Amino acid sequence: MPPKAKFDRAQLQEAALSIVDGQGLSALSMRALAATLGTGPMTLYNYVRDRSDLDALVVEAVMSKVRLPRESGDWQADVRAIVEATWRTVRRHPNVIPLALTRRTLHETTLEWAEALLRALARSGRTGVDLLVAFRTVSGFVMGLAQAQLVDPVSPQDSSQDDGSNPDVKRAQALAAERFPRLIEIAGAAAKVGADREFRAGLDIVMAGLAPQR
Repeated sequence: MPPKAKFDRAQLQEAALSIVDGQGLSALSMRALAATLGTGPMTLYNYVRDRSDLDALVVEAVMSKVRLPRESGDWQADVRAIVEATWRTVRRHPNVIPLALTRRTLHETTLEWAEALLRALARSGRTGVDLLVAFRTVSGFVMGLAQAQLVDPVSPQDSSQDDGSNPDVKRAQALAAERFPRLIEIAGAAAKVGADREFRAGLDIVMAGLAPQR
């Protein structure tokens, strides 16, 4: 009989996430994870094969925190609810956003999230390629916007309005007006709109595109 596992997957996920939340992605390693769990690095190779597996732990940990809504009779409302729950969860763990965009995992938590979104989108009548495209569009929007708001110098970083002191916005507004008028325009808008408002406005555009065409 094989020895009883010392850790379960959930313990590994939470420990890895605590490292990334507190110290950033660069701090995550077998040695750091082992120290957090109070064990030796070699022990972890019974659970985690390589760096890709380490990264997957972190993505799984975040996705497990998304609280999926109960299905309703309205597929659009369900898509909105799933997207908003996902966006809010990912934004609470900004250091994980790059991994959420680039790492794929077949862990149950991510599969359940994908299946819930696909079920909602399928109730719009989409199948096959149309369903695939809709899924990629919606998931790309939520992860991409979270990343854009994190790194884009003219994107709002919180739900409050900018007080006009953001140096990145000031630099954008100081560009040559005859060459970059639209960049200056959105820099001004970014100083006024909050992250929540930007998210909902973007989601409105996505949902309008998903609505059945008459």
